Amino acid sequence: MNIKREDLDVLLSEEQIQTRIKEIGAQITEAYKDRDDLHVIAVLKGSFMFLTDLVKAIDLELTVDFLGLSSYGDSTETSGVVRMTQDLSLPIKNRHVLVVEDIVDTGLTLKYLVENLQTRHPASLAIVSLLDKPENRTVDVDVQYTGFTIPNEFVIGYGLDYAEKFRNLPFIGVVRKG
Repeated sequence: MNIKREDLDVLLSEEQIQTRIKEIGAQITEAYKDRDDLHVIAVLKGSFMFLTDLVKAIDLELTVDFLGLSSYGDSTETSGVVRMTQDLSLPIKNRHVLVVEDIVDTGLTLKYLVENLQTRHPASLAIVSLLDKPENRTVDVDVQYTGFTIPNEFVIGYGLDYAEKFRNLPFIGVVRKG
């Protein structure tokens, strides 16, 4: 599939995304206000734009780390095989961990990640995902904060890619049908 920007329809505008991120940031601020040591982990590469805007919307002292996972490659469908491409640089034992995901699709990547992080003994572990695609879920996962529930379509933009392209779009788009 060869996708061009003009082939996209806007699913979520930049304004919709920014408004919702401010709301989620306020929820997280309230939930963690009496806890210290909030450690935010971004799942690369797709969540980097969401992470940047989200941490600005969280009115707390926090630390940030990055973790790389992949299950798509250059395809529009998950391979079902999750691989770690980059591990954390900081320990999470006894820390309050908030994992920032771009999208929860089948749930396989998130299930793998949660199981991996639980072995490192965080004080708490919560998930925030900008997008949730429940129609495509194959395993149950618990996401505490969700930006938007979307239909079972391949989406790109605002960090999400197709063959490493389109991450820089300020909106979330879908490929126009027909």
